Amino acid sequence: MSTKKRLSSVLKKKHGVISFAIFMRTARESLDLTQTEMAKVLSVSKGTLCDIEKGRQLVSVTLAKKIAQKANLSQALAIRACIQDQLNKANVDLVFKLVS
Repeated sequence: MSTKKRLSSVLKKKHGVISFAIFMRTARESLDLTQTEMAKVLSVSKGTLCDIEKGRQLVSVTLAKKIAQKANLSQALAIRACIQDQLNKANVDLVFKLVS
């Protein structure tokens, strides 16, 4: 099983439904970066990064992809979590599955 597929399995077992906040925090920790350091890598403020990690701010698909690429993590998982968060916030009772 690839590292990216293992990550998805571990996150699901540990956290259930994966939010982008969980993905973001895991990505940052996998790079062994502080929020300040990761914010610089992503060209966002530390406050914005904190809001993303706490689930207070949604991200675009473009930013989700960029974060996954920089952390060498699954782009599909990042995008799926990003879109699911957007559906949840809009009170749309659907589960998003990405088929690649």
